Amino acid sequence: MRAAIYCRVSTSKQTTDNQNLELTKIAKQMGWDVVAVYSDTASGATHSRPQLDQMMESVMRRDVDVVMAWSVDRLGRSLQHLVTLLNDLESKKVHLYLYQQKLDTTTPAGKALFQMIGVFSEFERSIITDRINSGIARAKEQGTKSGKPIGRPAVPPMTVRKIQDLREEGMSYSKISKRTGVSTSKISRIISPP
Repeated sequence: MRAAIYCRVSTSKQTTDNQNLELTKIAKQMGWDVVAVYSDTASGATHSRPQLDQMMESVMRRDVDVVMAWSVDRLGRSLQHLVTLLNDLESKKVHLYLYQQKLDTTTPAGKALFQMIGVFSEFERSIITDRINSGIARAKEQGTKSGKPIGRPAVPPMTVRKIQDLREEGMSYSKISKRTGVSTSKISRIISPP
């Protein structure tokens, strides 16, 4: 299997060498061929991670079969971002290996855990949707003071088409977001409606 390693540290005083060495050793033990190593220096909340974006473009092209990372917090900057990444990996049938969490989706147990993560993220989305719908219903009952429409503004149809086209070209959600100015969560709903 072709493996891509993703390493991240928070400051320039730290190094990704230890993550890379350990993950490379594990890839060798598993018989995986490391075809690329991506390293970012960015805090957990930083949105700009050029190497992560580059790796995800490689995933979308199916240049790799498995993505390896030190831990889940090295990969995703938020739960929503992590869910988007996991959906991207799953849509391309690319496996995930997380060293700290001992998650390996090339194994039956790892696949089951991966699917459970998907179930929980779906559950979270349904809770959020229920809360939004309840809030909208309450606002309609009470009337709005400003006279403005309730809810978030819709994404224009031309932008929706552009998002769909960019996704079909293999572009990651984060790159599409930068290109169109639409949040990754809205992009996710446009690409994979609930």
